[in-house]
Amino acid sequence: MQKRPQGPSAGQLTPYSRELLERARQLGDFDPLKAYWAMLQTRLVDEFCLRLQRQGRLAFYAGSSGEEAAVVGSAAALQNEDFIFPSYREVAAAFYRGYSPRAFFCQLLGNRRDTARGRQMPLHFTAAEINFGSGTSPVGTQIPQAVGYAMGLKIQERPGLAITYFGEGTTSTGDFHVGLNFAGVYQVPVLFFCRNNQWAISVPLEMQTASPDIACKAQAYGFNGVKVDGTNLLEVYCTCRQLAERARRHYEPALIEAFMFRLGAHSTSDDPSAYQPDGLRDSWAEHDPVQRMREFLLEQELLGREEEDLRREKLQAQLKADFAWAQEADVPEKESLFEDVYARMPSHLREQCEDALL
Repeated sequence: MQKRPQGPSAGQLTPYSRELLERARQLGDFDPLKAYWAMLQTRLVDEFCLRLQRQGRLAFYAGSSGEEAAVVGSAAALQNEDFIFPSYREVAAAFYRGYSPRAFFCQLLGNRRDTARGRQMPLHFTAAEINFGSGTSPVGTQIPQAVGYAMGLKIQERPGLAITYFGEGTTSTGDFHVGLNFAGVYQVPVLFFCRNNQWAISVPLEMQTASPDIACKAQAYGFNGVKVDGTNLLEVYCTCRQLAERARRHYEPALIEAFMFRLGAHSTSDDPSAYQPDGLRDSWAEHDPVQRMREFLLEQELLGREEEDLRREKLQAQLKADFAWAQEADVPEKESLFEDVYARMPSHLREQCEDALL
């Protein structure tokens, strides 16, 4: 068995540069500040929600600290018409598209303002208005869904593509292999985005695969696989932007492996100190993607320290106000248990609903 994963080695992480920024701008209408604000918002929401859970004000939470650059960078490379099929750790992509913390908090609480009306566990939100599908707990189920949606785009000759996110542990599931095989055979416009944070809860990467990396698996299915530095937003953006254009124009699927590290626990039910080597998280914290992007923007004089401090303070204050607003809402109406399945409620469900409301 290979050696347990340690901190990043030489060549695994790429430096930010002015040249990379100019390349990103040439590829599309890229706004580095918009991307950074989405990254910062996601990190602040994570920190806020973790405190709420520890205070007993949220039942459960799974953060994405360390993954912000990969998720925001890939989301920024998309068009609004492109549909996102997430797992349960891509709220950064939704925030980038305009999803509000207010709506997110309502879903975490499962109140009557929640669009799913309390039917999903925390973090399994959906936002159809921004082409963002529902999160899912069973790993990998979103992959065939994304491929099927992309197949529909091709059949109907509609513009756009599908992108689906998953962790490296998901590559051990049958859904991963079935989805990639179908996409390769039928050549559909879909991007498979693997967040290789090196740990599927307590299972390290070397216990998932004997392959040298995840990206090479695409070769078996007849299309391109690319490995990128998941802590460098600009590299992720440039790579995904080019692959997205090929998917739209030529129906070429692609597998992107974003190499990074999950800085926090898998969820609030997890303690990584029980299974990760000592010092591992500290070594990766030196390459915090939010801090890397911040330092680059400051260096390029695209961001001022006072501006960033003021924005951070406003975001933190707004999060407190948004959560207070979400807490004001009551639980969903009892009759909602029987709605949203049939266009017209059948008689047997109507009888059950009437009995429940007695």
